[in-house]
Amino acid sequence: MPDSRPPKICDYEGSNYRTEFWEGQGRDYEDRAERIALRKLLPKGGRRLLEIGAGFGRLTREYDNFDQVVLLDYSFSQLQYAREHYGDSDRFIYVAADVYQLPFLAGTFDAATMIRVIHHMADVPSALAQIRRILTPRATFILEHANKQNVKSMLRYALGKQEWSPYTHEPVEFVELNFDFHPEYISQQLKNATFDVQNRIPVSFFRVGFLKNRMPTQLLVTLDGLLQNTGILYTPSIFTKSLTTGETPFNLSAESIFACPEGGGELVHEGDVMRCKDNGLRYAIRDGIYDFKAPLD
Repeated sequence: MPDSRPPKICDYEGSNYRTEFWEGQGRDYEDRAERIALRKLLPKGGRRLLEIGAGFGRLTREYDNFDQVVLLDYSFSQLQYAREHYGDSDRFIYVAADVYQLPFLAGTFDAATMIRVIHHMADVPSALAQIRRILTPRATFILEHANKQNVKSMLRYALGKQEWSPYTHEPVEFVELNFDFHPEYISQQLKNATFDVQNRIPVSFFRVGFLKNRMPTQLLVTLDGLLQNTGILYTPSIFTKSLTTGETPFNLSAESIFACPEGGGELVHEGDVMRCKDNGLRYAIRDGIYDFKAPLD
């Protein structure tokens, strides 16, 4: 009998992800290499971009050429920091929500990014279907994924130090809700969700401790930027650029972007609450953040 339970969600609520993983933690090389790849793939600009898994807003400034950026994350506390950093304006909207139930009208965004997020997704097809629904026709979707077929895993497999094969296409869950994906698996899932894969960029060629500790960061970043153009998909991280295919409604107006995550009904503002006209469910707006993680009692 199929499992009808919703997929588990990796929740960074209350974590010190910003300070314990990124800032001052020796990951300047990874951060800068990822920014190079992102800039290569981003369109020159657009009306509205959705940053899925925005967290504390590490990459948000890369989207300054878009009229509006919606920062979405499941962690309310991560979004609180992002809001403190970027402030309130018409350009930034902060949304706490589940990627499996995106609270947006169809065709609301002409671009979306999801970086360092899908490796926490137990149900990739469902997540991609939701993302496709809220994008306009010919919208750009930039996805980063952890690569199962990287040099380290291939060496470990060859030496008998790793049971799972890096060459098979199925995902591997090496820690609960932490998945590595074969590049061809991701490409196929994107195609299944009616995305047309345009480009794939390998990133983080030098994600090895002894290299990062002994070589200048700028040199590693420069070399990584050059090697990203080779298309050698054996790095720990792969960036993919896709365009949507097929038909989708356009909803790029500034009037309304939200829909009820449970049923898709129209939402109306009532003070600090969003109420669904169809089912009556209410969702809070707290600290300037739309909280769709669960309806109010």
